[in-house]
Amino acid sequence: METRESRPPCAVPESGLNARRATPTVWVGDVPVGSAHPIVVQSMTNTDTADVDATVRQVAELAEAGSELVRVTVNSSAAAAAVPAIVSRLDALGVSVPMIGDFHFNGHILLPGHPDCAAALAKYRINPGNVGTKKWDAHFAAIVECAIEHRKPVRIGVNWGSLDAALLTRMMDENAGLAEPLAADAVMIAAVVESAIESARAAENIGLPHDAIILSAKVSAVPDLLRTYRALAPLCDYPLHLGLTEAGMARRGTVASAAGIGILLGEGIGDTIRVSLTPAPGGDRREEVLVARQLLQSLGLRSFEPQVTACPGCGRTTSTFFQEMARDIETWLRERMPVWKESHPGVEELSVAVMGCVVNGPGESRHADIGISLPGSFEEPSAPVYVDGEHHSTLRGDDIVPRFITILEDYVQRRFGSD
Repeated sequence: METRESRPPCAVPESGLNARRATPTVWVGDVPVGSAHPIVVQSMTNTDTADVDATVRQVAELAEAGSELVRVTVNSSAAAAAVPAIVSRLDALGVSVPMIGDFHFNGHILLPGHPDCAAALAKYRINPGNVGTKKWDAHFAAIVECAIEHRKPVRIGVNWGSLDAALLTRMMDENAGLAEPLAADAVMIAAVVESAIESARAAENIGLPHDAIILSAKVSAVPDLLRTYRALAPLCDYPLHLGLTEAGMARRGTVASAAGIGILLGEGIGDTIRVSLTPAPGGDRREEVLVARQLLQSLGLRSFEPQVTACPGCGRTTSTFFQEMARDIETWLRERMPVWKESHPGVEELSVAVMGCVVNGPGESRHADIGISLPGSFEEPSAPVYVDGEHHSTLRGDDIVPRFITILEDYVQRRFGSD
């Protein structure tokens, strides 16, 4: 009879993530997108771009939060005229984040009419559904020719909310003539994919290099996002930008983005991402950057700052002390990161556990680089500390938090210090 002790261990896969698609590298300013380069986090301002002060302030805030590319709306002559001043002001502040211009309807006028704007931007985003139906070829060509002249990459960003009406009508009519027509939503997704591929092909025919094109095909529902990118990815090798076009507010937007983007990244699809959160009135635009970074870190694709593992609490934990400690540790780590980032390479890989009772506390603390297991209900009022899987010390008294932070600081200095 086979026993637990005699049973061979089951096969364990090395990773749950598929290999990334092979793509060319597209350089957006000094940021590489695609190929084997890290997946890039980007965001977008919601200021009036013509307001130089407000836009500079928000771009700087987004960059400080970790956005590696920042997109701005360029929808008027005043906005286009403001772009060079915004870039110049950011340079003076030491903010070197590449800025992307978002063009709809009148990009064929604004880019040729404002060559300083065309030169200052690091990339242009074109929505082929909003280039102009009557003179699509000429308008699209005018934008692409500016990109060629100024050696800028282009993101061809299709959005099903503004899909090329002529293309969709043609594909709907063709579908209606089939013996077994597809459902309308399937035709819509096929039209989104077709618009992206056709537009990229048109851009290359005009002369835009293959390695200067990024594609996106955005929809607003997670199942449709998956269907769209699973259809698009095998048809091309362009780097792909991922995101829901309208993810929603707060919890809904965060969950929907994590579900859709996370699944695609797990399948090896995606080279740059944006979490398009609708901020509450007066809310912080930087939240979408923080969510995107945490999504990548949770998947193990990138590391931005030390991770804190903390239990949710249960009937065994009678106080909020461990919750407060977890919060304080996270805050302290975040505040230390600007200093550590320059002098402690690799510290972003640090894992810290702050646990609330003896059930999982010691085990989680041993799994982390450094951890503490606080006493729960009816446990001895002591908190064992583990470093690199070994018991380090046991803390007691009212000063557990500052003493643990001292141990943590010493550990960081010893392991990651460059001296």
